Amino acid sequence: MAIRDDYDFGVLVNEAERMVADELERSLAERADPSICLCQDCVLDMAAFALNSLKPVYRVSLLGTMYAHAMDEGGYALEVKAAVKAAIDKVHANPGHD
Repeated sequence: MAIRDDYDFGVLVNEAERMVADELERSLAERADPSICLCQDCVLDMAAFALNSLKPVYRVSLLGTMYAHAMDEGGYALEVKAAVKAAIDKVHANPGHD
């Protein structure tokens, strides 16, 4: 049995990815620091670093989407903000390219 052939894993979404991407965009715009590299490698490294430090928030339904969006204002949102700040600082200090 090939489970990926029988089930649509495309509806399985980690809402933490959305939250990190949104916060990363906000944070980088607020800093407006030209010394922070915004190439694809660095920005994706920032997102990956932040996501790896956060608890995932998976959803598969509309109800799950509503629950996940409710987290945008709570304690989890503060965790996302802190993780993104740490990720920006880490990648800025150690860019993954030449």
